[in-house]
Amino acid sequence: MKAEEFDERFGRGEDVTGDLDLSRVKRPNVEQRRVNVDFPTWMIESLDSEAKRLGVTRQSVIKVWIADRLEHPGHHAA
Repeated sequence: MKAEEFDERFGRGEDVTGDLDLSRVKRPNVEQRRVNVDFPTWMIESLDSEAKRLGVTRQSVIKVWIADRLEHPGHHAA
């Protein structure tokens, strides 16, 4: 299919996902790297309590809190 036809179909709101090669698609800026961080026991217990309250994993709580702090520096008490 030519790009022009693809654009027209997309512009009409047709589902064109079947025409795409999604085998090598990557989301930008989401490459993962593992880091190890040591926390005092009281922090882990607090994180686990918050994770249970929210129904998510400890890792999810940590990621969301750190992302929020990085996206909004200075908006939190130190």
